[in-house]
This record gives sequence, C-alpha cells and structure tokens, in this order.
Amino acid sequence: MSEVSGDADRDVESFDIDHWYAARDALRRLYGDLPGTNFSALMGDIARRIADASAARRAGLRARDARRRDNPLWFAHPGRPAYCAYADRFGNTLQGCLEHIPYLRALSVGLFHPLPLLKPRDNDRGFAVADFAEVDPKLGSFDDLRNLAGALRRADISLVLDVACNHTAGEHIWAQGWLRGDPAYADFYIAVRDEAELAMWNAPSTDAFPHTAPGSFTWYDKIGCDHINGWVWTTFNSFQWDLNYANPRVFVAMLDVFLNLVNAGVDGFRLDSVAYLWKTKGTNCRDLPQAHDIVGALRHLIAMVAPGTFLLAEATSDARDVVPVFGSETAPECHMAYNNTAMTALWAAIAEGDGAIFDDALRAAAQKPAHGRWLNYARCHDDIIWNALDPWADKPRQKRWTRFYAGGESFADGLAFQFKGGQANTGEAASVCGMAASLCGVADDAFGLDRLKLVYSVVYALDGVPMIYMGDEIALPNDEAFAATHPDTRWLHRPGMDWDAAAAAAGIESTPQGEMFAHLRMLSDILMALPGMAEAGPAMPLAGRGGPVLAFARALPKGRFLCLANLSDESQTVRLLKPATDLFDGLGLGGSTAIPPWQVLWLHEL
Repeated sequence: MSEVSGDADRDVESFDIDHWYAARDALRRLYGDLPGTNFSALMGDIARRIADASAARRAGLRARDARRRDNPLWFAHPGRPAYCAYADRFGNTLQGCLEHIPYLRALSVGLFHPLPLLKPRDNDRGFAVADFAEVDPKLGSFDDLRNLAGALRRADISLVLDVACNHTAGEHIWAQGWLRGDPAYADFYIAVRDEAELAMWNAPSTDAFPHTAPGSFTWYDKIGCDHINGWVWTTFNSFQWDLNYANPRVFVAMLDVFLNLVNAGVDGFRLDSVAYLWKTKGTNCRDLPQAHDIVGALRHLIAMVAPGTFLLAEATSDARDVVPVFGSETAPECHMAYNNTAMTALWAAIAEGDGAIFDDALRAAAQKPAHGRWLNYARCHDDIIWNALDPWADKPRQKRWTRFYAGGESFADGLAFQFKGGQANTGEAASVCGMAASLCGVADDAFGLDRLKLVYSVVYALDGVPMIYMGDEIALPNDEAFAATHPDTRWLHRPGMDWDAAAAAAGIESTPQGEMFAHLRMLSDILMALPGMAEAGPAMPLAGRGGPVLAFARALPKGRFLCLANLSDESQTVRLLKPATDLFDGLGLGGSTAIPPWQVLWLHEL
C-alpha cells in the first residue's frame, strides 16, 4: 500500500477498493509530482467526499446499485433504445417530460436523454453552464429533476444528462471567484498575458468553430481584475471558459458535480468535449493522455458511490479518434460512445446508392474494446459532419453529398450547415442539417417513408444501443420556421414535438406517422425476443458486398443475424448461402431472394 495515500486508502476500504486503486493511479499520474500539491491530502479529501456522497445516497438508489453492481452493461439490453430530446421541445418543462413517460414506454425506451438542462447563461442552450447544482429555471427546479429521475426509474427507464466538463460560463461562481482573485478559485481557468506565449499555444491548435468563433482565446481588457487581464482560453465560444484541470481542485470540484447528480437519480452522463480537457504546449491540446486519465479517474470514483453509472462520450470525429475514449480492458474510460462514423456513412451510402463506405465504417467501429458499447443513431441535435469519413472519402466526394442533401438535387430536403444569406453554401459546407424524415424525402417522394424505416432498421440492427432522436418515430419534418428566431442552421432539425400527431401515431397505423411508430415498436419487439441477441457479436460487412445492397451480419450463439438493405429505387436480388427466417414476417427464405426498393430484410440464419 502506497505511503503517499495510505490514510485515504484505509478511509475507503469498505468500498470497491479496486475502483479506488485505479482512480488513485490515474490521479497520481496527473498530480503526484505536481509542485505545491500534497498528494496524500488530495486523496484524503477525495476519500471523504466519496464517503459523504455514499452516506447521502437514498435507499431506493442503493437497491438499484446492488442489482447493477455485477452487470455493468445493464443499459445495453437488445431492443431498448435511448430517446434524445430537448426537454423544452419534448415536454416544455421537466414536469411536462414526466407526463410523457407512458409514450416513452410504448416505444420500449430504456434511456431518456434530455439535452443540456443545467442552469445556463441567459443566451446559451446549456453548454455554457452557469450553475451545475441548478436546473434551467425555464424547465423547473432541481427537485423537478429528482422527481423526473424517480418517475423514470419506476417506469424502468434511466435518466441520462449532459455535463459540459471542459468549460463553464463566465458567469459561473468558479469563474467569478477566479476573477475576484479568491484563492479558493485560483488557477481554475487559464489566462495568457504575453503575446509570445499566446503564439506558442496557438501554433499547433485548430479552431473548433473557425467561422463562428475563430481562435482558442478571447481577449478581456476590462473585467475588473488586473491579474486576469489578457487572453482567456475559450476553445468553443468567447462565453465558454475552459477549465484548468492541471489544478487538482478543478478535478475535485467537477467530481462533486457528478456525485451530486448521481444522488439526484441520474444514471448516465454524456461527457461534452472530453478531448479538450488537458492543455500542453506544443500540442493541439486534443486527446492527450492526461485527458484520458481524468475520464478514467471519474469513472472509477463515481462507480464507488453509484455502481452501474455509465459515461457516454460525445465524440463526432472518425472512429479512429473515437475508439480511444473507451480506454482499454485494463484501464477503461467511457462505457459508451456515439457511433458517429456509422451514422455519417449511412447517409453517405444512401446518397451514393452504394453500401461500400458503410462497410468501411463497420470495420472501423469493430475495433473498439469489448467492454465498450456504441450508441447508434440516425440523427441528433448536431449536423451531419462529413469529415468523419476523411479516411475513405476526399473533399470533392463529401461536397457531392452536401449537394445531394442540401442542394435541391434529390429527394432530400436539408440545408448546409451555416448557410449564408438564406442560401445553402453547398460549395464549401462540410456538413448538412435536417430531420431524418426530411432528408429521406418523406413529404414528397414515394419512397420517403421506406427510406426512413430503412435508416432506423439499420441503426437498430447494429451492435450497441440504438437511439431515437425526438420526432423521428413519427416522421416529424424540418422546422421550417426556425430561421425567424434562430440563425443557427441546426435549428432546422430541432422542432417542437407534435403531440397531436404523436397521439394519433400511437394508435393509428394507416398514416405515415403511425407506420413509422409501429415500425420502431416492431424492431424492438423482434430484438427483445430473438434468442442470443444480448451476446451477438459486432456488425461486420458481408464479404464481397458494396453496391446497392448494404449488408452486414452479427454472430449469434446459434447462427447469425443478418441485415440486408436495398439502397435503390429498383428491386435487387441477393443469394442466401444458408436457409434463414425472415424476422419481419416469420417466413423461411433461401437461395435467390428479391429485396424491393428501399426495403430491409432482417434474417436469422441457422
């Protein structure tokens, strides 16, 4: 036992000590040799916070902890999708969201993920947090959050929240204390006063938003605090101030945030911008080893208080950059990550009428470690960013996809991200916006609804957890009125929920909305009933595929699960090498089999 933290080790002996040792080792790499830091005192402080949070945990949460302690992948049940929505667009308030829990149950939802809802600065949608201990007043109170978590738990649905752990709003109490020179918040943020030093930081960096928020620093010359005057590190926006995790007190403060939220009943966290958590001169300050140690330490310490809590990485780059956020089998980090490469490749494959690039995405996704799970999705609140496919597609090819979805050249009704003057900048735009139904042409094209069903059939068939983006289950179209109030093109695919259409869809299957709702329910029912799906292997492309039929298989304990999707307006014939059961209608198939335009086969091959 280490002399450095022996007292703290004894303080947590009643907990899962393996988690403690793993967290301690990660924190020692970060802070063990930091000048002016008493590592033993640091670990003692953390041990006390773990003990206090555990003592404050309610009996109902403890009972759930006991069930999940030996089942860390409890959230990955076949056929139990996540459901993602802005709370105000879904239910107006947190109380309103609670009232729609029966709707979520009808879709077999297992995880409910309202997008950022902690108290933001006035003009931000939640990624510049002004207070991690409060909810956006427009949505309700922190007690409303507890009530929502409890109601979801009783309905066998788990609550997932966003935590923007890279930065806070400048209005946050930590930032205001830093500005005042309060020693409790010294070095919580990063200010650079010398232009030469600024140039050293900037040289290898790349802008997160080069057009809307260029640069990684913001100059402040009249903020009432001489010792801060200079450039404040602001990776994403001038009002989002990056935290300085080289200060161990920042790590401890953020740990408190997570412990408070798990004790409110939160089961999982989407970690925003974790790649940027550590800054080192001479690097681009992305995905540094120290950032991985921060995430790993958080995982283990949270698990000591709330076993089964999962971390979801918000990652929108290609799979090569995303896979490392899972960590390794011996040093695990995030439990789950967005399968951004597969999502982007699916839309690219539809644009090309060829599944080859999706095959490439599957091979890349299969490289994740066995302990991790993908969150598979068709749309989210962000744009579809083509550079996730840089390893397989050059820029001219990506621009063709933008024109396909945003240039009026196809069935799709989308816009290029950050269109200019009301016109899509399809010549340069690297991404597109739009609801899945509109990108599939549901409103105007005879095959539109079939395409939308195909997209979600593929998403549900992949290994991991499928996610429904609010409104896709009723083919909700773009919010065409967005431009009147929101200059950001992404508001095209952030509509308010149409509860009249949703109510009709849940009971009437003879409309496009009802057909889509029933289709998703059917997908869940099939996956929950199919023997061996919980143990199914990763999705792998079938040998020799590509072309108009997107095809992949997943190994089952007995046989294989196959997904075959026709990406064309023409019927396609495939040859099945073994007899199989069509999981949609229960019929046996074999030999040459026709797949109608934009239709999908789910097969159980024995």
